[in-house]
Amino acid sequence: MDEELRSLTERLRAESGGSLAYERLVATDDLDELARVLTATGQPLWARELAAFRLGLAGDRRAFESLVLFLNHRDPQRCASAAHALARLGDPRTARAAAALATNELRVAYALHPVRLLTNLRAPESVPALITTLQRRLRPHDPYRRVALACVDGLGTLEDPRARPVLNEALAHPALAEAAVRALARIPKQR
Repeated sequence: MDEELRSLTERLRAESGGSLAYERLVATDDLDELARVLTATGQPLWARELAAFRLGLAGDRRAFESLVLFLNHRDPQRCASAAHALARLGDPRTARAAAALATNELRVAYALHPVRLLTNLRAPESVPALITTLQRRLRPHDPYRRVALACVDGLGTLEDPRARPVLNEALAHPALAEAAVRALARIPKQR
């Protein structure tokens, strides 16, 4: 069993109280049944999350909108699960949605998982979004250091020369300097 699926099912089992509805959603192989949970009224949050996650892992694009909403949720565990499922979903809209969430200053407190997802996707939107997000985090006294660090690490992983200027700026920030040195070392030298 996928480790992320195991973690999610344990968490949602507790949220659901181990109900029969929970057991049915965990056991079903009927993708249409899972999709109906996403559109039916009155469904609990745990049921929607479980259905969206399972559809995402199955590559069923009906999960896309729900997974994007969970990617931007205030609960970090829900964000992490959504990012995992979105990475597996294979929907071409995913990178654009993740970039929009990562660069939204009104929701920057929830940008960590969209940033990590962008790194994982390696999409054309990834580097520009990570650069934009990191530039905004380099302001004095910015409280979102974890987001900034994820951007630095992501830019190093992506090894794109366009990231050099912002990573050089990050060197001046003690909390980011060590990671910025590592990231810069991974980017090929320009000739």
